[in-house]
Parts: sequence; structure tokens; C-alpha cells
Amino acid sequence: MTKFFNDFVRDDSGAAAAEYVLILAIVGTAISAGAIALGGAIAGKLQSTATSISTVDVTP
Repeated sequence: MTKFFNDFVRDDSGAAAAEYVLILAIVGTAISAGAIALGGAIAGKLQSTATSISTVDVTP
């Protein structure tokens, strides 16, 4: 039984999985933040384009 507990304490295979989860969380957060920022920039440009198009006077 002591050997089982010693082996269990020394087993670090779960540590690698935890590190991968941490990396995925960081990358996922960065992608989400970038998508939100890019979405806001695109929305702003589309709004200004729509405003420009709607205010154009095309009468000869």
C-alpha cells in the first residue's frame, strides 16, 4: 500500500495536462479579446460607410 501512495505522489502525468489547459485558456482568452476588438473596429467602419453612402447627393 505504501508503494501505491509513493507512486501516486510521484506521478506527474496530470501536471502536463494542467499545463496544456492553462495554455489553451490563455490562447482562448487572447483570441476572444482580439475578436471583440476587431468586431468593434469593423462595426465602426461599416457604420461610417453607411453614413457616407446615405448622405451622398446624386442629383445632377
